[in-house]
Amino acid sequence: MKRLAELGRKARSEVAAAGDPDALRELELRYLGRRGELTLILRSLGDLSPEERPAAGQQSNQLRRELTELIGARAQEMRALPESKSEATDRLDVTLPGTLPSPGRAHPLMRVWQEVEDIFLGMGFDVVEGNEIETDYFNFEALNVPRDHPARDMQDSFYVSRDIVLRTQTSPVQIRMMRQMAPKLPVRLVHAGRVFRRDDDITHSPMFHQVEGLLVDRGIGLQHLKGVLLEFARRFYGAETQVRMRPSYFPFTEPSAEVDVTCAWCRGKGCRVCKGTGWVEILGAGMVHPNVLRHGGYDPEQVTGFAFGMGLDRQAQLRFEIDNVRLLFVNDWRLLGQV
Repeated sequence: MKRLAELGRKARSEVAAAGDPDALRELELRYLGRRGELTLILRSLGDLSPEERPAAGQQSNQLRRELTELIGARAQEMRALPESKSEATDRLDVTLPGTLPSPGRAHPLMRVWQEVEDIFLGMGFDVVEGNEIETDYFNFEALNVPRDHPARDMQDSFYVSRDIVLRTQTSPVQIRMMRQMAPKLPVRLVHAGRVFRRDDDITHSPMFHQVEGLLVDRGIGLQHLKGVLLEFARRFYGAETQVRMRPSYFPFTEPSAEVDVTCAWCRGKGCRVCKGTGWVEILGAGMVHPNVLRHGGYDPEQVTGFAFGMGLDRQAQLRFEIDNVRLLFVNDWRLLGQV
């Protein structure tokens, strides 16, 4: 009888304090379920003496009815609440105005990448793929840069092993494609992709993007190179754009040139972007070195060619006036939404 009285007090208190339907269901199972505390007491009545059994049975059944009614009443109270906890979290207010998702936008680097490829496709070039992890041979030696050549100092590199490197330029695709196509002519290709060097400042990144161009055929000269680059510049920067070629040095081309275009902001008058010169450098180019042609499987006595390499990140910076190249890789919507 004492156990029944104590159980009744405890159950009434917990039922009154139950805060949600799940807690109420748990109390019902704890006290009235098949293995509930009150159910176990009812099953143990057979152990009492015949004199004690009637009173204990009467009190147990009375407590069972009382708890059943209390739990039912408490459940009805919860259902009657205008804003219960569950409704506050699960209820959908259809009167609220909808929230439209922000429209997607192509990354500025991808926009420039696709536009550059489209321009060269329109001039008859083929877009090809290349390896990002290269052998030292294809990345340097086949491009006329032997192991102890001082030009390697300009391309501090990420080596996987002594002979395997993350490519420092897209130029290895020249050798691979020439070997694949030799002796067929002409060879006309462009390739864009990631390259890797140990650079890191506001105008350089350890990972950046280049586009490589190559044309090999009989009778190709510098005039063809300048004509192709002039056509590209006018399609990309505007119809009035001019091209200027300045002598330079690259191990894999001879002669070599740095290529400038008319500043797109001041149209040659001089401004902050072009540092008052009226020109902006966009790429390096030149006639393919005879040693490179040989490594590619072509006879430099029979064919000639030109090649050029251009930084896509640089073009995106110029096109969208982005002052720090690292902003291209943080995927900040504030930047992406401005261009």
